[in-house]
Amino acid sequence: MMTHLPQSEVVTIGRPLVSLIVPVFNEKENIEACYDALRSTAQACVANYDFEFIFTDNHSSDGTFALLGALAQCDPRVRVLRFSRNFGYQRSILAGYQHARGDCGIQLDCDLQDPPELIAEFLRHWREGCEVVYGVRRSRQEGWWINAARRVFYRLIDLLSEERLPHDSGDFRLVGRRVLDELKRLNDSHPYLRGYIATLGFEQRGIAYDRRARTRGKSKFSLAALVRLAVDGILSHSIVPLRMATFGGLAVSAITLLACCAYLFSKLVMGADWPAGFATTTVLILASTSMNAIFLGIIGEYLGRIYQQLKRPHEAIVECELNAPQSAARAGRAA
Repeated sequence: MMTHLPQSEVVTIGRPLVSLIVPVFNEKENIEACYDALRSTAQACVANYDFEFIFTDNHSSDGTFALLGALAQCDPRVRVLRFSRNFGYQRSILAGYQHARGDCGIQLDCDLQDPPELIAEFLRHWREGCEVVYGVRRSRQEGWWINAARRVFYRLIDLLSEERLPHDSGDFRLVGRRVLDELKRLNDSHPYLRGYIATLGFEQRGIAYDRRARTRGKSKFSLAALVRLAVDGILSHSIVPLRMATFGGLAVSAITLLACCAYLFSKLVMGADWPAGFATTTVLILASTSMNAIFLGIIGEYLGRIYQQLKRPHEAIVECELNAPQSAARAGRAA
């Protein structure tokens, strides 16, 4: 672990500042390896860029924060945001974006499954004018069934969404300052950032890569967490599930109309002999069911529009911050 910064690694005025954002939760096995990889990447680009390393700690309980604190003492470029509790993976990333000071921000995971070597290529495309440069996972070191489920999900959410969403892309991406400013205004209790960023527009470019296997520690994403992320993604970018109530109501109404016609035809033309009140009761039941379905669909349409307009804010609460920018530190003392 370093004890001082070489002169070449001190922030220099005039060069673009790149914010490297790393969400962590109980990743003590990966912290030093991740920091070393990021530091090597920054050193390779030191002639053209300055860097800050933002670690967002989702209230780890395994010593992760202590390791980050030691790094922050040795390297002033390391900033650590520790949350008051675990606010979830997506909100951890969002908080990192919202606290980034750089001209662009790059998010990658602490387990180094996303190769830091691609950062230089991301930056090259950014300098060419791309506001968003994202990684496209060409392959993953996981079971065939989870890979198949992921592929189906990305194509399903793209099909349901009103905007085009990239396939097979995660959260490993670069976003420019204009996108970072838009993310500062995002207030969503269940953000799905890869989808939200895709819908902002601007020049966006995908870079294919092979995702590595995790070599240290255990993944914090259980099957239930992946399902919750998938549900958040669908509900954040589509009101089709609500609209299904409208289509269902129309379908029930059509079936009811056909059934009424069939009962009348059977009674008046075919001379069907049903028990007294059978046809009337059946028609009334079908009619009331169809009316309820139609009204439920209409309510769903309005709820969908309310949902899109009034997403309640639910930001991650920073319990403490290490190596905070000077302006933020002065504001905190003044308060």
